Amino acid sequence: MTLSIITPKVYTSQGVAIGVVGTAQVKINGSNDEMLRYAAEQFGGKSTEEVLQICMETMEGHQRAIIGNMTVEGMIKDRKTFSEKVFETASLDLHNMGIMVMSYTIKDISDEEGYLASLGQAQTAQVKKDATMGEAEARRDATIATAYAEELRMAAKLTNDTEIARAKRDFELKKATYDVEVNTAKATAEMAYSLQASKVQARIMEEEMQVKVVERQQEIKIQEQEITRREKELDSKIKKPAEAEKYRLEKIAEAERVRVVLQAEAQAEVQSVRGEAEAYAIEVKAKAEAEQMARKADAWKEYKEAALVDMMMQVLPKVAAEIAGPLSQTKKITMVSTGGGPVGASKMTGEIMDIMASLPETVKAMTGVDITKKMAQTK
Repeated sequence: MTLSIITPKVYTSQGVAIGVVGTAQVKINGSNDEMLRYAAEQFGGKSTEEVLQICMETMEGHQRAIIGNMTVEGMIKDRKTFSEKVFETASLDLHNMGIMVMSYTIKDISDEEGYLASLGQAQTAQVKKDATMGEAEARRDATIATAYAEELRMAAKLTNDTEIARAKRDFELKKATYDVEVNTAKATAEMAYSLQASKVQARIMEEEMQVKVVERQQEIKIQEQEITRREKELDSKIKKPAEAEKYRLEKIAEAERVRVVLQAEAQAEVQSVRGEAEAYAIEVKAKAEAEQMARKADAWKEYKEAALVDMMMQVLPKVAAEIAGPLSQTKKITMVSTGGGPVGASKMTGEIMDIMASLPETVKAMTGVDITKKMAQTK
């Protein structure tokens, strides 16, 4: 919140009545709960205008008090001091109300009696006088000071250059001495390090050789133990098993040989018995076939025509079956009729019967036996 603090007529410590206008920035102090509590206690239930009026009156009272303790000249020349005093004293009171003064500055100073104008004219004349005299004195002092300063500068430059040269010489001498000492120490250290490193390396090599000797001895012992172990292992796992395997294979070979011999003898005996049996069977079969053939021959002689008729009667059903066999395997028959005869199943069966009726003629042509005549005579 911005406050314009106006005090139209206040007497200074000199008794001069002046008017001062100041500007202040204030706000509710919300930095902590205690400040908010103070503000609530002081301004609870008041409007913003009332709060601003209280702050303004407080600031105006402190502004009047500071004006009464200062001179006009002091206020004009040192406005900062005036502003700081008003700011400090007002901040204390407003702080207890929960209000923070953020800033305060003097905006204007005025009077109705012309004191400030007179003071300004006298001050202006004095200032001009002082300025003229001051300018001449300043020019004189400047010339003297310039000459003196140049003298001092040259003396200082010579002194400085001398000191720089002396310091540079001392530095170079000390640096050379230090370099000699450093290089000597460095060389000594490097030689000592090399010597020590050589000794350490030699000791390490010696210890490594000892370690290698011990390791070699251990390897020899281990190899000897391994050789002994391998010999025992060879004896237990190879030699003895080999001898046992040899004995086993010999026994197996002997048994196999005996088995082969016995099997060959058995097969030979079986073949011999089988050959004799087959020969006897062939002989018996041949005798039976010969006897049967003889009987058939006799029967053929006595009953030649009757036998042929009987044979043909046995064969005719088989012939009929073979003739009708393809027809029984047929899935579909398409028949085309010209209108001049029977159609359908009667046509198919009629053709089969025609084929069967032609068989006696065929038999007669082949054997000279008239089956139809013989069957009629039998009846």
